[in-house]
Amino acid sequence: MNTLQQRIQQDGVNLGRGILKVDSLINHQVDAQLMHECAVDLAALFRSLEPTKVLTAEISGIAPAVMTALELGVPVVYARKHKPITMPDTVFLTTAPSHTKGHNVDLMVSPEYLGAKERVLIIDDFLASGQTILALIRLAQVAGAQVVGVGALIEKTFEGGRAALEATGLRVESLVRIAAMPGDQIIFAQ
Repeated sequence: MNTLQQRIQQDGVNLGRGILKVDSLINHQVDAQLMHECAVDLAALFRSLEPTKVLTAEISGIAPAVMTALELGVPVVYARKHKPITMPDTVFLTTAPSHTKGHNVDLMVSPEYLGAKERVLIIDDFLASGQTILALIRLAQVAGAQVVGVGALIEKTFEGGRAALEATGLRVESLVRIAAMPGDQIIFAQ
């Protein structure tokens, strides 16, 4: 995904400690055209697996997940971090560590929107340690759904998340792979 990599080179900021700021593209301001281009690529990678739903975590996973779901013609469900009063009392719930928040966060999905007949494609903005995506896999499995694959916009290969996810036997794809982030640099994998 050359366009995404070019935009990361142009607008991404290495904040240190493995944190890549891409707020102007993905998670504060969303470049809708860029997200659409990424979604076309992600949908092409996973269409043959016939997902019936896309699952992500709020908030930064929503933009790529919605666009990918649109390309696939399926609904998107996002795991919420806080329970609204409109959500039923019984929910699917798990926790995941948040690298940017520095603590564990709850992730929950209503059983109204995730069930045993679903073929779930997980889409997120980042694949780093893989812990958030593993939590989403747990949510889908508790719901009885079948996870068919995992896609991410940006993978930080140096954090080891791919190995954790591949251990599940799932297909894992990322559009851009970052090999290292020393100093203020962003070094892309070949």
